[in-house]
Amino acid sequence: MAQLENIARRARYKPMLRRLFTQSLCPSLRRISDMAALQNTQKKFLSSPNFAVVGASKDPTKFGTKILKWYQERKLKITPVHPKESELEGVTTVKSLKELVSPSETSVSIVTPAKVTLSVLKEAKELGVPTLWIQPGAEDAAVVEFIKDNDLEERVIYGGPCLLVEGDRIKSLL
Repeated sequence: MAQLENIARRARYKPMLRRLFTQSLCPSLRRISDMAALQNTQKKFLSSPNFAVVGASKDPTKFGTKILKWYQERKLKITPVHPKESELEGVTTVKSLKELVSPSETSVSIVTPAKVTLSVLKEAKELGVPTLWIQPGAEDAAVVEFIKDNDLEERVIYGGPCLLVEGDRIKSLL
């Protein structure tokens, strides 16, 4: 593992080698060289004064609702985004990110099917949302391509990390 980290570190300074290493040779380890950047994005995400979750529902077994409850249990200022429901878990919803009081000061968790995730990302980019956390299962190749094509990699957490698993550990580092 140390040898892989050393290769990734050197690759950081050689874009062609980095691209080869992270995309062709070792796709599952594409973020080894970016672990510090990932952790910084996670810290920035959880340092936000406001949070929103897209994908919560009335079903308590769904991960969107579990994410919403995670924020509530930690007394964080959370707004669920839902196109039809007016309230979830006792919290008033908004129909879209555009209805958030201050989208540019809100970190957004996305727990939706990939096609919906792509439209949420486009809206978030347009509104200047500072950080987004795409939960596992909410992305596909088109979502990843959009993130890379729009230079959003430093603002979007994707590719596996889950707020329910990583959230408390990252909060403890703040």
